[in-house]
Amino acid sequence: MSKSLSSHLAVALGLAALAGLALGAAPPSKASEVKLSGPFTHDNLTVYFIHGQDQIKGKLLTLDEALAAKKVVVHETKDVNKLAIENVGDQDVFVQAGDIVKGGQQDRALGYDMVVPPKSGKVPVPAFCVEQGRWSKRDTENEKAFESSKDNLVGNKLKLAARSARNQGQVWRSVGYAQSQLAKNLKSDVQDQKSTTSLQLTLENKKLLEALEAFSKKLEKSLDRQTDVVGYAVVINGKVTSADVYANADLFKKLWPKLLKCTAIEAIAEKDEKAKFVQARASDVRAFLAEPQSGKESQKDVTKELKESQKETEKNVLFETRSGKGVVRQSYLAK
Repeated sequence: MSKSLSSHLAVALGLAALAGLALGAAPPSKASEVKLSGPFTHDNLTVYFIHGQDQIKGKLLTLDEALAAKKVVVHETKDVNKLAIENVGDQDVFVQAGDIVKGGQQDRALGYDMVVPPKSGKVPVPAFCVEQGRWSKRDTENEKAFESSKDNLVGNKLKLAARSARNQGQVWRSVGYAQSQLAKNLKSDVQDQKSTTSLQLTLENKKLLEALEAFSKKLEKSLDRQTDVVGYAVVINGKVTSADVYANADLFKKLWPKLLKCTAIEAIAEKDEKAKFVQARASDVRAFLAEPQSGKESQKDVTKELKESQKETEKNVLFETRSGKGVVRQSYLAK
Protein backbone atom coordinates (compact mmCIF):
# COMPACT_ATOMS: atom_id res chain seq x y z
CA MET A 1 0.00 0.00 0.00
CA SER A 2 1.37 3.42 -0.90
CA LYS A 3 2.03 6.05 1.71
CA SER A 4 -0.60 8.38 0.23
CA LEU A 5 -3.34 5.75 0.16
CA SER A 6 -2.63 4.40 3.61
CA SER A 7 -2.37 7.79 5.28
CA HIS A 8 -5.67 8.98 3.84
CA LEU A 9 -7.40 5.75 4.74
CA ALA A 10 -6.17 6.22 8.30
CA VAL A 11 -7.55 9.74 8.53
CA ALA A 12 -10.62 9.79 6.32
CA LEU A 13 -11.99 6.38 7.21
CA GLY A 14 -11.10 6.51 10.88
CA LEU A 15 -8.79 3.51 10.74
CA ALA A 16 -6.60 4.30 13.68
CA ALA A 17 -4.76 1.01 13.37
CA LEU A 18 -3.75 1.88 9.82
CA ALA A 19 -2.04 5.10 10.78
CA GLY A 20 1.25 3.32 11.25
CA LEU A 21 1.34 2.18 7.65
CA ALA A 22 2.81 5.49 6.55
CA LEU A 23 5.78 4.60 8.75
CA GLY A 24 6.01 1.08 7.42
CA ALA A 25 4.00 -0.75 10.07
CA ALA A 26 2.27 -3.98 9.15
CA PRO A 27 -1.40 -3.69 8.09
CA PRO A 28 -4.03 -4.90 10.55
CA SER A 29 -5.49 -8.35 10.05
CA LYS A 30 -9.04 -6.95 10.02
CA ALA A 31 -10.79 -3.90 8.58
CA SER A 32 -13.06 -3.79 11.61
CA GLU A 33 -11.86 -0.31 12.57
CA VAL A 34 -13.66 1.32 9.63
CA LYS A 35 -16.39 3.46 11.19
CA LEU A 36 -19.69 3.03 9.35
CA SER A 37 -23.28 3.93 10.08
CA GLY A 38 -26.32 2.36 8.49
CA PRO A 39 -27.68 0.55 6.65
CA PHE A 40 -30.19 3.03 5.22
CA THR A 41 -32.40 1.33 2.67
CA HIS A 42 -35.12 2.05 0.14
CA ASP A 43 -36.19 -0.59 -2.37
CA ASN A 44 -33.08 -2.17 -3.94
CA LEU A 45 -30.71 0.60 -2.77
CA THR A 46 -28.81 0.64 0.52
CA VAL A 47 -26.21 3.16 1.65
CA TYR A 48 -23.71 3.10 4.50
CA PHE A 49 -22.09 6.33 5.65
CA ILE A 50 -18.33 6.42 6.14
CA HIS A 51 -17.10 8.50 9.07
CA GLY A 52 -13.69 10.10 9.51
CA GLN A 53 -11.69 13.24 10.09
CA ASP A 54 -11.40 16.05 7.55
CA GLN A 55 -8.39 15.66 5.25
CA ILE A 56 -8.54 19.21 3.90
CA LYS A 57 -9.65 22.00 6.19
CA GLY A 58 -11.83 24.87 5.05
CA LYS A 59 -14.80 25.13 2.73
CA LEU A 60 -14.77 24.12 -0.90
CA LEU A 61 -17.41 25.34 -3.34
CA THR A 62 -19.02 22.64 -5.44
CA LEU A 63 -19.02 23.18 -9.19
CA ASP A 64 -22.78 23.72 -9.24
CA GLU A 65 -22.55 26.27 -6.42
CA ALA A 66 -19.78 28.14 -8.20
CA LEU A 67 -21.60 28.16 -11.55
CA ALA A 68 -24.82 29.41 -9.93
CA ALA A 69 -22.90 32.20 -8.19
CA LYS A 70 -20.98 33.00 -11.41
CA LYS A 71 -17.70 32.39 -9.60
CA VAL A 72 -16.51 29.91 -12.18
CA VAL A 73 -16.75 29.69 -15.96
CA VAL A 74 -16.60 26.40 -17.87
CA HIS A 75 -15.59 27.43 -21.38
CA GLU A 76 -16.52 25.63 -24.59
CA THR A 77 -13.34 25.01 -26.60
CA LYS A 78 -14.95 23.33 -29.63
CA ASP A 79 -12.79 20.31 -28.83
CA VAL A 80 -15.08 17.41 -27.87
CA ASN A 81 -12.68 15.97 -25.32
CA LYS A 82 -11.28 19.12 -23.75
CA LEU A 83 -12.89 22.07 -21.99
CA ALA A 84 -11.41 24.91 -19.92
CA ILE A 85 -12.46 25.86 -16.41
CA GLU A 86 -11.76 29.29 -14.92
CA ASN A 87 -12.25 30.19 -11.27
CA VAL A 88 -12.95 33.95 -11.19
CA GLY A 89 -13.94 33.92 -7.49
CA ASP A 90 -12.02 33.93 -4.23
CA GLN A 91 -12.66 30.33 -3.01
CA ASP A 92 -11.37 26.93 -4.08
CA VAL A 93 -13.84 25.06 -6.32
CA PHE A 94 -14.16 21.27 -6.21
CA VAL A 95 -14.81 19.58 -9.55
CA GLN A 96 -15.84 15.94 -9.36
CA ALA A 97 -14.91 13.48 -12.09
CA GLY A 98 -18.11 12.71 -13.95
CA ASP A 99 -19.77 16.05 -13.26
CA ILE A 100 -22.01 16.80 -16.25
CA VAL A 101 -21.97 20.35 -17.58
CA LYS A 102 -25.02 21.28 -19.61
CA GLY A 103 -25.02 23.44 -22.72
CA GLY A 104 -22.17 24.48 -24.99
CA GLN A 105 -21.93 22.71 -28.33
CA GLN A 106 -22.65 19.39 -26.57
CA ASP A 107 -23.26 18.32 -22.97
CA ARG A 108 -20.01 16.99 -21.48
CA ALA A 109 -18.82 15.05 -18.43
CA LEU A 110 -15.59 16.24 -16.83
CA GLY A 111 -12.77 13.71 -16.69
CA TYR A 112 -10.94 14.28 -13.40
CA ASP A 113 -11.40 15.33 -9.80
CA MET A 114 -9.94 18.81 -9.44
CA VAL A 115 -9.62 21.65 -6.98
CA VAL A 116 -9.49 24.87 -8.99
CA PRO A 117 -7.87 27.72 -7.04
CA PRO A 118 -9.11 31.33 -6.98
CA LYS A 119 -8.22 33.53 -9.96
CA SER A 120 -6.96 30.45 -11.76
CA GLY A 121 -7.09 31.61 -15.33
CA LYS A 122 -8.25 29.04 -17.88
CA VAL A 123 -7.32 25.51 -16.75
CA PRO A 124 -7.66 22.72 -19.36
CA VAL A 125 -9.82 19.79 -18.24
CA PRO A 126 -10.39 16.55 -20.16
CA ALA A 127 -14.04 15.87 -20.96
CA PHE A 128 -16.30 13.31 -22.59
CA CYS A 129 -19.33 13.99 -24.72
CA VAL A 130 -22.50 12.59 -23.17
CA GLU A 131 -24.68 13.78 -26.04
CA GLN A 132 -23.84 12.32 -29.40
CA GLY A 133 -24.52 14.29 -32.57
CA ARG A 134 -25.43 17.83 -31.49
CA TRP A 135 -22.83 20.47 -32.27
CA SER A 136 -24.81 23.70 -32.10
CA LYS A 137 -26.76 25.97 -29.76
CA ARG A 138 -29.72 24.31 -28.01
CA ASP A 139 -32.74 26.47 -27.20
CA THR A 140 -31.62 29.55 -25.22
CA GLU A 141 -28.49 27.93 -23.78
CA ASN A 142 -25.10 29.58 -24.07
CA GLU A 143 -23.10 27.76 -26.74
CA LYS A 144 -19.83 29.35 -25.58
CA ALA A 145 -19.97 28.24 -21.95
CA PHE A 146 -21.79 25.85 -19.61
CA GLU A 147 -24.11 27.30 -16.98
CA SER A 148 -25.06 24.37 -14.72
CA SER A 149 -23.81 21.07 -13.34
CA LYS A 150 -26.66 19.44 -11.44
CA ASP A 151 -25.92 15.80 -12.28
CA ASN A 152 -23.10 13.27 -12.51
CA LEU A 153 -22.46 10.13 -14.53
CA VAL A 154 -24.70 7.26 -13.43
CA GLY A 155 -23.65 3.64 -13.13
CA ASN A 156 -20.26 1.95 -12.94
CA LYS A 157 -20.30 1.01 -16.63
CA LEU A 158 -20.37 4.68 -17.60
CA LYS A 159 -17.97 5.82 -14.88
CA LEU A 160 -15.38 3.20 -15.81
CA ALA A 161 -15.70 4.07 -19.51
CA ALA A 162 -14.79 7.66 -18.68
CA ARG A 163 -12.34 7.26 -15.81
CA SER A 164 -10.55 3.98 -16.54
CA ALA A 165 -10.87 3.20 -20.27
CA ARG A 166 -11.07 6.93 -21.10
CA ASN A 167 -12.76 5.93 -24.33
CA GLN A 168 -15.33 8.19 -25.99
CA GLY A 169 -16.94 5.35 -27.91
CA GLN A 170 -17.45 3.38 -24.69
CA VAL A 171 -18.93 6.46 -23.06
CA TRP A 172 -21.49 6.84 -25.84
CA ARG A 173 -22.40 3.14 -25.68
CA SER A 174 -22.72 3.33 -21.90
CA VAL A 175 -25.03 6.35 -22.16
CA GLY A 176 -27.20 4.32 -24.53
CA TYR A 177 -27.19 1.40 -22.09
CA ALA A 178 -28.27 3.66 -19.20
CA GLN A 179 -31.09 5.12 -21.29
CA SER A 180 -32.33 1.68 -22.39
CA GLN A 181 -32.24 0.30 -18.83
CA LEU A 182 -34.16 3.27 -17.46
CA ALA A 183 -36.73 3.07 -20.25
CA LYS A 184 -37.22 -0.64 -19.59
CA ASN A 185 -37.67 -0.31 -15.83
CA LEU A 186 -39.76 2.86 -15.95
CA LYS A 187 -41.78 1.46 -18.87
CA SER A 188 -41.48 4.83 -20.55
CA ASP A 189 -39.33 6.58 -23.14
CA VAL A 190 -36.69 8.63 -21.28
CA GLN A 191 -35.11 10.28 -24.31
CA ASP A 192 -35.86 13.95 -24.94
CA GLN A 193 -36.77 14.79 -28.52
CA LYS A 194 -34.72 18.01 -28.31
CA SER A 195 -31.69 15.72 -28.25
CA THR A 196 -32.38 12.00 -27.92
CA THR A 197 -28.75 11.13 -27.13
CA SER A 198 -28.39 13.62 -24.26
CA LEU A 199 -27.80 11.90 -20.93
CA GLN A 200 -28.45 15.18 -19.13
CA LEU A 201 -31.90 15.58 -20.67
CA THR A 202 -32.68 11.96 -19.77
CA LEU A 203 -31.76 12.71 -16.15
CA GLU A 204 -34.34 15.53 -16.25
CA ASN A 205 -37.11 13.20 -17.50
CA LYS A 206 -40.38 13.81 -15.63
CA LYS A 207 -41.20 10.17 -14.96
CA LEU A 208 -37.67 9.49 -13.73
CA LEU A 209 -37.83 12.46 -11.37
CA GLU A 210 -41.15 11.18 -10.01
CA ALA A 211 -39.57 7.77 -9.35
CA LEU A 212 -36.69 9.46 -7.52
CA GLU A 213 -38.98 11.20 -5.02
CA ALA A 214 -39.42 8.05 -2.92
CA PHE A 215 -35.65 7.55 -2.66
CA SER A 216 -35.16 11.17 -1.68
CA LYS A 217 -37.88 11.13 0.98
CA LYS A 218 -36.53 7.94 2.54
CA LEU A 219 -32.77 8.50 2.30
CA GLU A 220 -31.82 12.17 1.95
CA LYS A 221 -32.53 13.06 5.59
CA SER A 222 -30.62 10.02 6.84
CA LEU A 223 -27.55 12.26 6.88
CA ASP A 224 -29.17 14.91 9.10
CA ARG A 225 -28.39 13.27 12.43
CA GLN A 226 -24.93 12.10 11.42
CA THR A 227 -21.63 13.74 12.29
CA ASP A 228 -18.14 13.52 10.74
CA VAL A 229 -19.47 11.79 7.60
CA VAL A 230 -16.91 12.07 4.81
CA GLY A 231 -18.29 9.52 2.37
CA TYR A 232 -20.68 6.68 1.62
CA ALA A 233 -20.81 3.16 0.23
CA VAL A 234 -23.48 2.00 -2.20
CA VAL A 235 -25.23 -1.37 -2.21
CA ILE A 236 -27.52 -2.20 -5.14
CA ASN A 237 -29.39 -5.49 -5.39
CA GLY A 238 -27.46 -6.72 -2.37
CA LYS A 239 -24.03 -6.08 -3.89
CA VAL A 240 -21.55 -3.38 -2.85
CA THR A 241 -20.99 -1.48 -6.09
CA SER A 242 -19.10 1.69 -5.14
CA ALA A 243 -17.86 3.95 -2.39
CA ASP A 244 -16.62 7.53 -2.24
CA VAL A 245 -14.66 9.42 0.40
CA TYR A 246 -14.25 13.21 0.21
CA ALA A 247 -11.87 15.87 1.50
CA ASN A 248 -14.10 16.85 4.40
CA ALA A 249 -17.54 16.48 5.93
CA ASP A 250 -18.76 19.88 4.76
CA LEU A 251 -18.07 19.02 1.12
CA PHE A 252 -19.79 15.64 1.41
CA LYS A 253 -22.87 17.20 3.00
CA LYS A 254 -23.21 19.68 0.14
CA LEU A 255 -22.75 16.95 -2.46
CA TRP A 256 -25.09 14.45 -0.80
CA PRO A 257 -28.34 15.35 -2.66
CA LYS A 258 -26.55 15.15 -6.02
CA LEU A 259 -24.80 11.92 -5.07
CA LEU A 260 -28.03 10.37 -3.84
CA LYS A 261 -29.81 11.30 -7.05
CA CYS A 262 -27.27 9.65 -9.35
CA THR A 263 -27.05 6.62 -7.03
CA ALA A 264 -30.84 6.20 -6.97
CA ILE A 265 -30.96 6.49 -10.77
CA GLU A 266 -28.43 3.67 -10.97
CA ALA A 267 -30.58 1.58 -8.63
CA ILE A 268 -33.65 2.18 -10.82
CA ALA A 269 -31.69 1.26 -13.96
CA GLU A 270 -30.32 -1.96 -12.43
CA LYS A 271 -33.48 -3.16 -10.69
CA ASP A 272 -34.64 -6.68 -11.49
CA GLU A 273 -38.12 -7.41 -10.18
CA LYS A 274 -37.50 -11.17 -10.32
CA ALA A 275 -34.14 -11.15 -8.59
CA LYS A 276 -33.76 -12.25 -4.98
CA PHE A 277 -30.73 -11.19 -2.99
CA VAL A 278 -29.21 -11.18 0.47
CA GLN A 279 -28.47 -7.69 1.77
CA ALA A 280 -24.80 -6.76 2.05
CA ARG A 281 -23.57 -6.19 5.60
CA ALA A 282 -21.14 -3.66 7.06
CA SER A 283 -18.44 -6.33 6.94
CA ASP A 284 -18.98 -6.62 3.18
CA VAL A 285 -18.46 -2.87 2.84
CA ARG A 286 -15.23 -3.06 4.83
CA ALA A 287 -14.00 -5.90 2.63
CA PHE A 288 -14.89 -3.89 -0.48
CA LEU A 289 -12.84 -0.92 0.76
CA ALA A 290 -9.86 -3.13 1.59
CA GLU A 291 -9.83 -5.22 -1.61
CA PRO A 292 -8.26 -2.77 -4.15
CA GLN A 293 -5.37 -1.83 -1.84
CA SER A 294 -3.40 -4.80 -3.21
CA GLY A 295 -4.03 -3.84 -6.84
CA LYS A 296 -1.63 -2.77 -9.56
CA GLU A 297 -0.92 0.95 -9.22
CA SER A 298 -0.47 3.70 -11.81
CA GLN A 299 -0.22 7.47 -11.40
CA LYS A 300 -0.74 10.55 -13.52
CA ASP A 301 -0.53 14.31 -13.08
CA VAL A 302 -3.88 16.08 -13.39
CA THR A 303 -2.33 19.54 -12.91
CA LYS A 304 0.93 20.72 -11.37
CA GLU A 305 -0.77 20.60 -7.96
CA LEU A 306 -2.96 17.50 -8.38
CA LYS A 307 -2.10 13.85 -8.88
CA GLU A 308 -4.40 10.89 -9.49
CA SER A 309 -3.40 7.35 -8.57
CA GLN A 310 -5.29 4.28 -9.73
CA LYS A 311 -5.16 0.85 -8.12
CA GLU A 312 -6.87 -1.98 -9.98
CA THR A 313 -7.66 -5.62 -9.26
CA GLU A 314 -9.80 -8.12 -11.13
CA LYS A 315 -12.81 -6.98 -9.11
CA ASN A 316 -12.42 -3.28 -8.31
CA VAL A 317 -10.74 -0.01 -9.21
CA LEU A 318 -9.71 2.67 -6.71
CA PHE A 319 -9.07 6.24 -7.87
CA GLU A 320 -7.41 8.66 -5.46
CA THR A 321 -6.87 12.34 -6.17
CA ARG A 322 -4.40 14.18 -3.96
CA SER A 323 -3.33 17.83 -3.72
CA GLY A 324 -0.55 19.33 -1.66
CA LYS A 325 -3.10 19.89 1.10
CA GLY A 326 -4.26 16.29 1.29
CA VAL A 327 -6.51 13.70 -0.35
CA VAL A 328 -9.33 15.33 -2.30
CA ARG A 329 -11.35 12.19 -3.06
CA GLN A 330 -11.15 8.42 -3.09
CA SER A 331 -13.52 6.63 -5.45
CA TYR A 332 -14.02 2.86 -5.39
CA LEU A 333 -15.82 1.16 -8.30
CA ALA A 334 -16.72 -2.50 -8.75
CA LYS A 335 -16.15 -3.77 -12.26
